[in-house]
Amino acid sequence: MTKMTKVQNITHAFFLICSITLNVLMIKLFFGGGWEQRWTKLAVEEAETVASISCSGHGRAFLDSLGVDGKPICECNACFNGPDCSEFIPDCVVDADSGDPMFLEPFWLKHSASSAVVVPGWHRMSYEFNDGSLVSEELKMHIRKLHATVGNANTDGRYMIFGAGATQLLNAAVLALSSHDDSSSPSRIVASVPFYPVYKQQTEFFQTEDYKFNGETSRWKDHMDYSSNYIEFVTSPNNPDGQLKKAVLQGPSVKTIHDLAYYWPHFTSIPSPADEDLMIFTLSKLTGHAGSRFGWALIKNEAIYQRMLAYMSLSTYGVPRETQLRVLKLLKVVLEGKGREMFEFGYETMRNRWKKLSKILSISKRFSLQDLEYQNCSFSKTIRGPSPAFAWLKCEKEEDKKCFDVLKTANIIGREGSLFGAESRFVRLSLLQRQDGFDLLLKRMENLVLEENQKGHFEENGSRINKSMIFDVGHSLDPRLGAYYTDELMDASYLFLTNRNPLTFM
Repeated sequence: MTKMTKVQNITHAFFLICSITLNVLMIKLFFGGGWEQRWTKLAVEEAETVASISCSGHGRAFLDSLGVDGKPICECNACFNGPDCSEFIPDCVVDADSGDPMFLEPFWLKHSASSAVVVPGWHRMSYEFNDGSLVSEELKMHIRKLHATVGNANTDGRYMIFGAGATQLLNAAVLALSSHDDSSSPSRIVASVPFYPVYKQQTEFFQTEDYKFNGETSRWKDHMDYSSNYIEFVTSPNNPDGQLKKAVLQGPSVKTIHDLAYYWPHFTSIPSPADEDLMIFTLSKLTGHAGSRFGWALIKNEAIYQRMLAYMSLSTYGVPRETQLRVLKLLKVVLEGKGREMFEFGYETMRNRWKKLSKILSISKRFSLQDLEYQNCSFSKTIRGPSPAFAWLKCEKEEDKKCFDVLKTANIIGREGSLFGAESRFVRLSLLQRQDGFDLLLKRMENLVLEENQKGHFEENGSRINKSMIFDVGHSLDPRLGAYYTDELMDASYLFLTNRNPLTFM
């Protein structure tokens, strides 16, 4: 054996030993279960164990639930009870007051794996990111990409700031716009009726000398005090009536805050990108994750941006890193397939709910709903019917001056119209709840209309129409017309009357 051969054999032996050692280490790594790299195993098992708890489809178990003997238990949907939420409570009160956007829960159940986030104890413990900022640049990039994909806002030339939901950003914006002005009097905060109650409540709660709530916008349109500054809230689509809005006041002393929380394809057609100086959005109405408390503002003016940034730094010193990580993960799921899946699911859900409620109330003289138009949507490239987040219900009878009380007698709790600056004849009903809650709301409204018709129209004509015939799924019988009509026929009729192409309808 030559010297060269011996060297080659030694080299081969060395590499063989290294290979065996490496394989042993890898086997121990993946099957030993005790190595640090397996730290995710327990978290995954714990999460999947809780997710597997059966709540009869009427509830959910969570890792942080108040459990029994250290084990999580079911948290039941409204009007359900029992260990597995299988017991229906027939006389319960239907909560149509809350704007909790649980209608998107089925979408996220379907995407449990792709939306899951495992957060280790050492994740971003610092106050700041490595660049010294309080915001994730990666998340900012995905938000800009989302707006470009949906086409609902122009982000070019805008600064971006994060907040604990839109609520915190609204007050930050008011403070920033009212600070350091030349006027000796406080800025006048105004909004068009019906307006989101938080605008008034928040302004009055903080009681600052810099601004004061001055009510309805229209009262100032032709009577502006040009020695004062005005800050107008413009909500589009509007909460509560779903109308697309524009600013009412104009002039150098007017500043606007555009609350675009609902300007997403689930709730409205997107005719064009919003292109305003200060725009506010919230995660809760985008993905449904209200509990994550995340919102963002797009700001054109650098001085206003810096004031809002100072407010956020002094009040909360930014949004938690865990929240930003979760939002980033959620937006990645939303952006898959250019956002089509989530937005189509959301739109179809809200559209169907609006159709069903409208159908029930279409034969009522006691109740009416807001009028919403079909509109062209640049995102879906179709003409779309209304799919609002809320029903703005009006009690039409003279004696029903407090509509809230009328509904309360039927075990329905809405939000009083007076809170929105409107008459007490109005009530806002949320359509955002889980399917259980919405189905029960429909049932209660159906009973109110049946009771009305039995006392009025049906008795006058001696009619006796079976309840199941009136409100059969997908069909309605209007006793005044004596004919069935379907949702699809209603849509097709609209398109025919307005000379629309039915092939582009959605």
